[in-house]
Amino acid sequence: MFCETLINQSSIPLNIHPLALKTLRCCYDEGHKDGSNQFIYSRFLTPFLSNFEGFSVFFDGDMIVRRDPAELLKFFNPNLAVSVVKHQYQTKFPVKYFGNVNEDYPRKNWSSVIVFNNAHPQNRILEPKFVQSKDGKFLHRFSWLDDNEIGELPVEWNWLVDEYDNNPRASLQHYTLGIPCISGFENCDQAGLWFEAYDQLNRGFELRTYEPK
Repeated sequence: MFCETLINQSSIPLNIHPLALKTLRCCYDEGHKDGSNQFIYSRFLTPFLSNFEGFSVFFDGDMIVRRDPAELLKFFNPNLAVSVVKHQYQTKFPVKYFGNVNEDYPRKNWSSVIVFNNAHPQNRILEPKFVQSKDGKFLHRFSWLDDNEIGELPVEWNWLVDEYDNNPRASLQHYTLGIPCISGFENCDQAGLWFEAYDQLNRGFELRTYEPK
Protein backbone atom coordinates (compact mmCIF):
# COMPACT_ATOMS: atom_id res chain seq x y z
CA MET A 1 0.00 0.00 0.00
CA PHE A 2 2.93 2.33 0.62
CA CYS A 3 3.82 2.17 -3.08
CA GLU A 4 0.28 3.19 -3.98
CA THR A 5 0.54 6.36 -1.89
CA LEU A 6 3.97 7.05 -3.39
CA ILE A 7 2.61 6.80 -6.93
CA ASN A 8 -0.51 8.83 -6.15
CA GLN A 9 1.51 11.72 -4.73
CA SER A 10 4.35 11.76 -7.25
CA SER A 11 4.69 14.36 -10.01
CA ILE A 12 7.63 12.50 -11.60
CA PRO A 13 8.05 8.96 -13.01
CA LEU A 14 9.10 6.42 -10.41
CA ASN A 15 11.10 3.22 -10.72
CA ILE A 16 10.10 1.09 -7.73
CA HIS A 17 11.96 -2.07 -6.72
CA PRO A 18 11.11 -4.23 -3.68
CA LEU A 19 14.12 -5.55 -1.75
CA ALA A 20 12.65 -8.93 -0.81
CA LEU A 21 15.42 -11.48 -0.38
CA LYS A 22 13.99 -13.90 -2.94
CA THR A 23 14.56 -11.27 -5.64
CA LEU A 24 18.24 -10.94 -4.68
CA ARG A 25 19.33 -14.58 -4.78
CA CYS A 26 21.44 -13.93 -7.85
CA CYS A 27 23.84 -11.68 -5.96
CA TYR A 28 23.18 -11.67 -2.22
CA ASP A 29 23.13 -14.41 0.41
CA GLU A 30 21.56 -13.17 3.66
CA GLY A 31 23.38 -14.65 6.62
CA HIS A 32 22.23 -12.27 9.34
CA LYS A 33 20.00 -13.91 11.94
CA ASP A 34 18.42 -10.82 13.51
CA GLY A 35 15.87 -8.36 12.22
CA SER A 36 12.10 -8.11 11.88
CA ASN A 37 11.84 -7.83 8.09
CA GLN A 38 13.57 -8.94 4.88
CA PHE A 39 15.02 -5.58 3.97
CA ILE A 40 16.72 -4.76 7.25
CA TYR A 41 20.08 -5.35 5.54
CA SER A 42 19.23 -5.44 1.83
CA ARG A 43 18.48 -1.71 1.90
CA PHE A 44 22.21 -1.05 1.99
CA LEU A 45 22.55 -2.72 -1.41
CA THR A 46 20.64 0.15 -3.01
CA PRO A 47 23.71 1.86 -4.58
CA PHE A 48 24.98 -1.52 -5.86
CA LEU A 49 21.58 -2.39 -7.35
CA SER A 50 21.57 1.05 -8.99
CA ASN A 51 24.95 0.35 -10.63
CA PHE A 52 26.46 3.10 -8.45
CA GLU A 53 24.81 5.70 -10.68
CA GLY A 54 22.49 8.61 -9.97
CA PHE A 55 20.46 8.72 -6.79
CA SER A 56 17.90 6.44 -5.17
CA VAL A 57 15.62 6.67 -2.16
CA PHE A 58 15.01 3.79 0.22
CA PHE A 59 11.76 3.73 2.22
CA ASP A 60 10.55 1.28 4.83
CA GLY A 61 7.20 -0.27 3.94
CA ASP A 62 5.22 0.77 7.04
CA MET A 63 4.60 4.28 5.77
CA ILE A 64 2.25 6.42 3.74
CA VAL A 65 3.35 9.43 1.70
CA ARG A 66 1.31 12.62 1.93
CA ARG A 67 3.34 14.96 -0.29
CA ASP A 68 5.11 14.79 -3.63
CA PRO A 69 8.28 12.66 -3.25
CA ALA A 70 9.87 14.86 -5.93
CA GLU A 71 10.39 17.35 -3.09
CA LEU A 72 13.21 15.08 -1.88
CA LEU A 73 15.20 16.04 -4.98
CA LYS A 74 16.01 19.42 -3.51
CA PHE A 75 17.74 17.70 -0.59
CA PHE A 76 20.05 15.70 -2.86
CA ASN A 77 23.58 17.05 -2.47
CA PRO A 78 26.20 15.55 -4.84
CA ASN A 79 28.86 16.11 -2.18
CA LEU A 80 27.08 13.94 0.40
CA ALA A 81 26.83 10.15 0.45
CA VAL A 82 23.36 9.96 2.01
CA SER A 83 20.68 12.19 3.50
CA VAL A 84 18.38 11.06 6.32
CA VAL A 85 16.15 12.37 9.08
CA LYS A 86 18.49 12.50 12.07
CA HIS A 87 16.10 11.37 14.78
CA GLN A 88 17.16 11.97 18.39
CA TYR A 89 14.66 10.21 20.62
CA GLN A 90 14.06 7.40 23.07
CA THR A 91 11.08 5.19 22.37
CA LYS A 92 7.97 5.47 24.52
CA PHE A 93 7.11 1.83 23.79
CA PRO A 94 9.33 -1.14 24.74
CA VAL A 95 7.36 -3.52 22.47
CA LYS A 96 6.24 -2.99 18.87
CA TYR A 97 4.31 -5.03 16.29
CA PHE A 98 3.98 -8.81 16.76
CA GLY A 99 5.67 -8.57 20.15
CA ASN A 100 9.07 -7.54 18.80
CA VAL A 101 11.33 -5.80 21.31
CA ASN A 102 11.62 -2.10 20.50
CA GLU A 103 15.15 -1.29 21.63
CA ASP A 104 16.75 2.12 21.91
CA TYR A 105 20.05 2.56 20.11
CA PRO A 106 22.06 5.41 18.57
CA ARG A 107 20.69 6.73 15.28
CA LYS A 108 17.51 4.73 15.64
CA ASN A 109 15.31 5.00 12.53
CA TRP A 110 17.86 7.03 10.58
CA SER A 111 17.97 4.25 8.01
CA SER A 112 14.19 4.01 7.46
CA VAL A 113 14.30 6.76 4.80
CA ILE A 114 17.60 7.15 2.96
CA VAL A 115 18.39 9.36 -0.02
CA PHE A 116 21.41 7.61 -1.52
CA ASN A 117 23.99 9.33 -3.70
CA ASN A 118 24.77 6.08 -5.47
CA ALA A 119 27.88 7.39 -7.19
CA HIS A 120 29.52 8.78 -4.06
CA PRO A 121 32.97 7.16 -3.64
CA GLN A 122 32.23 6.10 -0.06
CA ASN A 123 29.10 4.23 -1.15
CA ARG A 124 30.99 2.07 -3.62
CA ILE A 125 32.02 -0.11 -0.69
CA LEU A 126 28.42 -1.32 -0.38
CA GLU A 127 28.94 -4.50 -2.39
CA PRO A 128 27.03 -7.67 -1.40
CA LYS A 129 30.00 -9.30 0.35
CA PHE A 130 30.59 -6.15 2.40
CA VAL A 131 26.96 -5.89 3.51
CA GLN A 132 26.92 -9.60 4.33
CA SER A 133 29.98 -9.21 6.54
CA LYS A 134 28.78 -6.25 8.65
CA ASP A 135 26.38 -6.28 11.57
CA GLY A 136 23.32 -4.11 12.05
CA LYS A 137 25.05 -1.71 14.41
CA PHE A 138 27.68 -0.88 11.79
CA LEU A 139 25.27 -0.50 8.87
CA HIS A 140 22.33 1.25 10.51
CA ARG A 141 24.64 3.80 12.12
CA PHE A 142 26.23 4.53 8.71
CA SER A 143 29.63 3.65 10.12
CA TRP A 144 31.23 3.40 6.69
CA LEU A 145 30.82 7.18 6.41
CA ASP A 146 32.23 10.21 8.17
CA ASP A 147 29.55 12.28 9.89
CA ASN A 148 30.10 15.17 7.48
CA GLU A 149 29.06 12.89 4.60
CA ILE A 150 25.57 12.39 6.07
CA GLY A 151 23.09 15.08 5.07
CA GLU A 152 19.85 15.90 6.87
CA LEU A 153 16.23 15.70 5.73
CA PRO A 154 13.35 17.56 7.41
CA VAL A 155 11.74 15.47 10.15
CA GLU A 156 8.39 15.78 8.33
CA TRP A 157 9.77 13.30 5.80
CA ASN A 158 9.96 10.55 8.43
CA TRP A 159 7.39 11.41 11.08
CA LEU A 160 7.29 8.65 13.69
CA VAL A 161 3.64 8.01 14.51
CA ASP A 162 2.94 7.88 18.28
CA GLU A 163 6.61 8.45 19.07
CA TYR A 164 6.21 12.08 18.01
CA ASP A 165 3.27 14.40 18.62
CA ASN A 166 0.25 14.05 16.37
CA ASN A 167 1.03 15.76 13.05
CA PRO A 168 -1.49 15.15 10.24
CA ARG A 169 0.43 17.53 7.97
CA ALA A 170 3.65 15.50 7.96
CA SER A 171 4.93 14.65 4.48
CA LEU A 172 5.46 11.01 5.39
CA GLN A 173 3.73 9.14 8.21
CA HIS A 174 5.89 6.28 9.53
CA TYR A 175 3.93 3.71 11.53
CA THR A 176 7.12 2.39 13.07
CA LEU A 177 5.40 0.69 16.02
CA GLY A 178 2.78 -1.07 13.89
CA ILE A 179 0.51 -0.28 10.97
CA PRO A 180 -3.18 0.19 11.87
CA CYS A 181 -4.30 -3.16 10.38
CA ILE A 182 -2.33 -4.96 13.12
CA SER A 183 -4.27 -5.69 16.28
CA GLY A 184 -3.50 -3.14 18.97
CA PHE A 185 -2.63 -0.32 16.57
CA GLU A 186 -6.08 0.38 15.11
CA ASN A 187 -6.38 3.63 17.06
CA CYS A 188 -2.85 4.98 16.76
CA ASP A 189 -2.25 8.56 15.68
CA GLN A 190 -3.11 9.02 12.02
CA ALA A 191 -4.79 5.62 11.78
CA GLY A 192 -7.52 7.41 9.83
CA LEU A 193 -5.05 8.47 7.14
CA TRP A 194 -3.82 4.90 6.80
CA PHE A 195 -7.34 3.45 6.48
CA GLU A 196 -8.23 6.18 3.99
CA ALA A 197 -5.28 5.13 1.82
CA TYR A 198 -6.25 1.47 2.27
CA ASP A 199 -9.81 2.13 1.12
CA GLN A 200 -8.57 4.11 -1.86
CA LEU A 201 -6.31 1.22 -2.89
CA ASN A 202 -9.13 -1.31 -2.60
CA ARG A 203 -11.47 0.85 -4.66
CA GLY A 204 -8.87 0.72 -7.41
CA PHE A 205 -9.14 -3.09 -7.44
CA GLU A 206 -12.92 -3.41 -7.37
CA LEU A 207 -14.13 -6.22 -9.61
CA ARG A 208 -16.41 -5.13 -12.41
CA THR A 209 -18.91 -7.41 -14.16
CA TYR A 210 -18.24 -7.69 -17.87
CA GLU A 211 -21.39 -7.28 -19.92
CA PRO A 212 -20.96 -8.17 -23.62
CA LYS A 213 -22.51 -5.79 -26.08
